[in-house]
Amino acid sequence: MYSFFKWISRISSNQSQKNKRLLSAVKTIVGKKPINLEIYELATKHASVARTSKSGFRESNERLEYLGDAVLGAVIAEYLFKKYPFKDEGFLTEIRSRIVNRESLNDLGRKIGLDVLIEYDANRKNSLSHRSIHGDTLEALVGAVYLDRGFKFCKKFIIKKLIIPYYDLDQIIKNNPNNKSLIIEWAQKENKEVRFEVVEIKNKRHFKEFTVQVFVDDEPVGIGYGTSKKKAEQDAAQKSCEFLDL
Repeated sequence: MYSFFKWISRISSNQSQKNKRLLSAVKTIVGKKPINLEIYELATKHASVARTSKSGFRESNERLEYLGDAVLGAVIAEYLFKKYPFKDEGFLTEIRSRIVNRESLNDLGRKIGLDVLIEYDANRKNSLSHRSIHGDTLEALVGAVYLDRGFKFCKKFIIKKLIIPYYDLDQIIKNNPNNKSLIIEWAQKENKEVRFEVVEIKNKRHFKEFTVQVFVDDEPVGIGYGTSKKKAEQDAAQKSCEFLDL
């Protein structure tokens, strides 16, 4: 009996330490102590460790990811709309896409420290979920902040804590060379076969996001994203050029 209570006490102590670490991390990332810590616990729970509740619902961060995606897209759309009052819809949509694509959000998620907070089963993670786990968790975090603190605070968090510190918009706008032609010319000179393949199309709130993989002699090289196949190909070509040092 003593061993049983000792085991229970150890579990409670571990859970308490875990909650303290999460609370501290959220306060550092978001800028405020969480009101409802359970929402943030859910935001960091990948589908691979989801547990089925009594109602039969598998609890993971996927619903919060859906909510955060919508809030993040709306806030960034308004931010760009006001920052560039004389730019057309196409320009605004393209820049927003470059900010919220999978790779960009994955990088941002790692930069703010989400990689040490995510709960997942490494044995059950497939290649697709592994590729997007940090970006998905970032969107779930935005959803959690929105529910915990409201839209006004969440908007400030996105702009002040995510966009301004981590995105150089001038560089994002300039970074649009025709790398597809460059890699095709290189492949011809090196007698290699290169192809661009659409591997995923995601329906976002107001636009589609294309994912394109570049293959050189059937070996995957660079992967890119964009609001059209052409833009995703250019993004993938740019990353392939960097990888191949062209």
